[in-house]
Amino acid sequence: MMRTVEVLMAIIIITGAFIGVSYFAVLPSPHQVSPINLNRLSLSTLELLDSNHALSQAAFNTDNSTLMDELQISLSASLPPNVLYNLTFYNVNIHQNGATLYTAQKSMSNAQSLGITSDAASDLVTSSNATFDVTPEKIGETNDGGGITLYILDCSDTEGWWITGYTPQSLAQNLYTLLSPYFAQTVLVQNTAQLGELLGGSPLQGGTIQNAVIINTCGEAVPIPSAYCVAPYSNGGYADYANFLGQKVNQYNWTWTSIVGYPFYYVTNTEQFTGPTNQNGWGIYGMECVGAAGLNSFLRGIDAEPYITDTIGWITLDGNGNPVSEQVTISSATQDLMNYYGIYPSTTQTATRAVPSTIESTYNLTAISSVFNPVVDGKTWLAGSTFEHYSSAGVISGKLIPIGLTRSTDIRIAALAILSYYQPRIYASDYTGQDSSRLVVLQLGIVGGT
Repeated sequence: MMRTVEVLMAIIIITGAFIGVSYFAVLPSPHQVSPINLNRLSLSTLELLDSNHALSQAAFNTDNSTLMDELQISLSASLPPNVLYNLTFYNVNIHQNGATLYTAQKSMSNAQSLGITSDAASDLVTSSNATFDVTPEKIGETNDGGGITLYILDCSDTEGWWITGYTPQSLAQNLYTLLSPYFAQTVLVQNTAQLGELLGGSPLQGGTIQNAVIINTCGEAVPIPSAYCVAPYSNGGYADYANFLGQKVNQYNWTWTSIVGYPFYYVTNTEQFTGPTNQNGWGIYGMECVGAAGLNSFLRGIDAEPYITDTIGWITLDGNGNPVSEQVTISSATQDLMNYYGIYPSTTQTATRAVPSTIESTYNLTAISSVFNPVVDGKTWLAGSTFEHYSSAGVISGKLIPIGLTRSTDIRIAALAILSYYQPRIYASDYTGQDSSRLVVLQLGIVGGT
């Protein structure tokens, strides 16, 4: 019984103490507990006022009383009634010495003073009459002229594989739109006969041969001119032709880009391969299957090694003889370049044909830049990497970009791979040109100054 009384007395004492403290305690006002963030409110108000370009229009017409009155009404309606404001427009000019000069043009306010505490935000608006352009740097261009030629295989007499939903020709046109601004000259190779001229050392349409970039839009197939549809190029099911291509890449220091899948797995020429058996096993006629020997023979060619019968087999298989099935993610460095060049593919892709890093030591290659982060799964797998080949003298002699992704192709990955390797600069117009910009500053305070 005594223990129960003690418990009741303790509860009464604690409750009485709590009531007494609550009665005499002075709690802060809700405004003090959670004050208005004037900086954020100022910035969001500026963005709201310019959501329909009303702020920009008024900034360049400060002498128009109608526009200024309408802006002030909108400003007052956008802010809480206890908020004071001062809105000032500044003209932005560049001085001859490079300094930026800000000259006050007009102000509007709803109070003579903003109180003891205030905060502000600013926004730079541009005249609707101003136009701005960007000028990409031409890859390989120097002060003496020149530059690198981009050749896109747009061969009308070819078929493609693993480019589901597209044709080589449609992909070529899209790549032209994406990449031609970055090259001194971009040439669409119209047919396999023109490709034969290029392989023979003759430039097309005034382009250059040395150091050129070549993009194969046929996916896992590669165009073959009629003149090369015979021995010795047909040896090994046309693996010898792939070796020949590798040697040409070495000879002219070309950058050969394969946009999807396992490179050189087929050869294609719809005029030469016309028989009922000239299909890839999946009903796509006008091509012949080379198999895994195509890529292996090409790698020997880029390493200046002669063709031999291939015994290596698939190099994109895991230790159990199955295709590597890896999810790859775009690297942080590539994501920065995506923002720089304005090209935005999915940041996660499937790469069942990523090549192993072991090709570096085997064929004197070095992976210089990679669109995707490497994946380690037994071996290190590289998708979307640019491999430089180095001669015995340590000179770069040919590059290969095997994207290695699973169907269907996304040409934005190929474009990013090329741009991430060469990294041409983009020269933007000056946004602070004479009388083309206004700086708008909105300073806010609270009634009562607290």
